[in-house]
Amino acid sequence: MGKLNDLAGAGQAVWLDFVDRKFLEAGGLQKLVDEDGVTGVTSNPTIFQKAMGEGTAYDQTLGAFDKANPGASAMDRYEHLAIQDIKAAAETLRPVYDRLNGKDGYVSLEVSPYLANDTDGTIAEAQKLWAAVDRPNLMIKIPGTPAGVPAIAATIANGINVNVTLLFSQESYQAVALAYVEGLELRVSRGEPIDRIASVASFFISRIDAEIDKKIDALIEKGGATAEEAKALKGKVAIANAKLAYAWYQDFIASDRWQALAAKGAQPQRLLWASTGTKNPDYPDTLYVDTLIGPDTVNTMPPKTLDAYRERGTARVTLTEDLDGARKVLADADRLGLDLPGVTERLVEEGVASFSKSFDDLLGSIEAKHPADA
Repeated sequence: MGKLNDLAGAGQAVWLDFVDRKFLEAGGLQKLVDEDGVTGVTSNPTIFQKAMGEGTAYDQTLGAFDKANPGASAMDRYEHLAIQDIKAAAETLRPVYDRLNGKDGYVSLEVSPYLANDTDGTIAEAQKLWAAVDRPNLMIKIPGTPAGVPAIAATIANGINVNVTLLFSQESYQAVALAYVEGLELRVSRGEPIDRIASVASFFISRIDAEIDKKIDALIEKGGATAEEAKALKGKVAIANAKLAYAWYQDFIASDRWQALAAKGAQPQRLLWASTGTKNPDYPDTLYVDTLIGPDTVNTMPPKTLDAYRERGTARVTLTEDLDGARKVLADADRLGLDLPGVTERLVEEGVASFSKSFDDLLGSIEAKHPADA
């Protein structure tokens, strides 16, 4: 039992933010499950673009699909490949799902990023992907955009597990947490079970500091009285933001509204820390793991962060430490004009655009591949 396994003792699940055909076929995920206690997998268009768009690992499967489905669109070809990977990951994680009685063991598949501002399209695609994968330990990823919020409620009401992605602000997180509850309440009103429905709210971390730190560096360069104050905030704003989101979660699950659902077997929507690889080389590479450990949370880590934590992580509950300090960090950031609300709003837009660009590249790569003709 290593340091990654120790996180479970602090109430935090470890997921892998990576999926790749060669990795799955070589037993890489199974090894992480067996040795490090990994209990879930996340994917996104950027991960699939790197996996499918480079090399020949998918060519045999794609060639067979093309022969059976001549003239298939790039989207259909992509979905065929992605669904196979997601099914394979789900099968690897199924014993975890069964052992934990549906509390964990999930793999996530994202709706098309082109639908980020299309509520009805998102609902329809979630249903289509859920039926295509046909595994109870699947989560459909839906962005926490204004259009995504009602889609989340509807998808939960349809009995589909949801991973809400691209959350940066506390307000956006609260909106999707309430959407999850609304979906569960609708099922209860119809006499439908809610005890096997799961959701996570993916709250992004390092991207916030990357943007805020640019603003801090500009203040430092200007010099003057605020330079030292600004410098003291480097690498702290994203963590403070996450801690206060979790504080809201703790208050909410103690509320009468949530307790009424819990009495019927509802699982809490866990906060999932995403974008936890550090982007600033001056920061410890385990910074966004060590500082965000707490019960009923998930940390999805890219392979490099997973390796770093295995070597030198420290598992103790840190998420609830010094909340007054976290409030002061955000108050100071506001006073110094770092504009966290503006940064988080822009990051959502940039995240959707980035995933759409990755999807463009992915579909272009698949369009260019014709292994059946080789």
